[in-house]
Amino acid sequence: MTQVMYVLLTCVKLLLLPSYFSTDFEVHRNWLATTYSLPLKEWYSAKHSEWTLDYPPLFAWFEYILAQIAAYVDVDMLSIHNLNYSSKATIVFQRLSIIITDVVLFYGSQRCARCVTSMVLSKNRKKKNCDENETFVEILLIANVTLLLLDHIHFQYNGFLFGILLISISHILKGENYRGAFWFSVLLNFKHIYLYLAPAYFLFLLKHFCLTQSKGIALRRLSTLAIIVLAVFGLSFGPFVLNGELFQVLHQLFPFKRGLSHAYWAPNFWAFYNTADIGAKITFKWLGIVKTNDTTSMTGGLVQEFEHLILPSITPPTTFILTLIFMLPCLYKLWKSKNCRTDFVRCLVLCGLTSFMFGWHVHEKALLLAVIPLTLLINISSTDCAVFAILSTVATYSVFPLLFEPFEFLTKTLLLLLNVYFLFKSGKFNSSNIIERYYLISLGPLLMFTDIGLPLFGVKKKYPFLPLLLTSFHNSIGVLYCWIKYYYNYVYYKFKQV
Repeated sequence: MTQVMYVLLTCVKLLLLPSYFSTDFEVHRNWLATTYSLPLKEWYSAKHSEWTLDYPPLFAWFEYILAQIAAYVDVDMLSIHNLNYSSKATIVFQRLSIIITDVVLFYGSQRCARCVTSMVLSKNRKKKNCDENETFVEILLIANVTLLLLDHIHFQYNGFLFGILLISISHILKGENYRGAFWFSVLLNFKHIYLYLAPAYFLFLLKHFCLTQSKGIALRRLSTLAIIVLAVFGLSFGPFVLNGELFQVLHQLFPFKRGLSHAYWAPNFWAFYNTADIGAKITFKWLGIVKTNDTTSMTGGLVQEFEHLILPSITPPTTFILTLIFMLPCLYKLWKSKNCRTDFVRCLVLCGLTSFMFGWHVHEKALLLAVIPLTLLINISSTDCAVFAILSTVATYSVFPLLFEPFEFLTKTLLLLLNVYFLFKSGKFNSSNIIERYYLISLGPLLMFTDIGLPLFGVKKKYPFLPLLLTSFHNSIGVLYCWIKYYYNYVYYKFKQV
């Protein structure tokens, strides 16, 4: 069943080859050119384009390998002077590179679904139901609508990275902790956003793998884990250390000059904060307390720093401290856990969700760091299922602003209806209470209001930031609710078996 679904999805992705793409297409084309045309020591410092490498070294090597193949397709795409180059051959090659590497997501989804099925079977469930649930989890993972929009329309490489994450989780769930640590280390060296999940990995491996044995065995296990992690990082960063480029690489990986919020306002705590600041600016201007017309700066679609006018401006250390503080309870719970495998996945969800809520310059796609692990648990408890229903829907809705053309309204509407219909037919709505159901239903009127109502009455021209503000604010309510509900249930273990 899942093999058939994978083939059908691949066909859909092939049909999306001519669809529009964002600036990320040029970003990755430029990285192909950079790694192909320039020496290694210039990969992270080249100034020929504004789209310099800002992913860890393994991703740079991934681009380098792709570039060797691309040279046989259209060598002009590998010229550092051909900025914004997008020949038909280039488009097809880059699109196909995502489709082909999605096989990693398929493999990781299968492994994780089987591991979760074995966990469910251990609770005396019927094998037939477990097989159906396994298939359902696999389909939810490989057919994730948010990933489809981000990777195969907007253009990014998220699918195979989440595939590596799922491979790592599957090894942990099977007790193959060294392999789990290895694949997570590899993942960190492909994309450092997965550092959000690192505290859960570190604590689980320390407490439930190393410290459960005698001092001698614990020390040996800890040493082996350290060697695995250091070996992966050494192979990844080593060439740049030898070339004296380590600090330049780190500078590119952690650019704190990008501002508190991404241009599209991820639906997190800072969306409330930004909305409150804009509201205060408008109110104070109306009262004559301040004189400024700068009410749309944070929603101008630009990546840069902005100062809040009324509320105190937030700095990177502030977001880091808040994230760490709000992570501590779930990490402590994992430390004390007796049902450590399930609690490990739930701690991953909370680490990802907490980082999303309070992190610096968070992208809307980062919500998938909570949604993907949570997908594994939808057949474990009604709470996991109910929170998944909201988070997965909001994750999809949050990337709708990336589809900004008027003719794409129909696409967004169909995707939203398909998502809600699928949740209803699969019975996942049964785990949600009446408030949660009404919240999900409210996304429909919101889409109609922001995409049709505001443009129709000319409000969007006068207040271009308003649709984005309303979308982000409304979605933030759902994410905040899920974070509080899931955190409470995790700490006090209120999960009810499905």
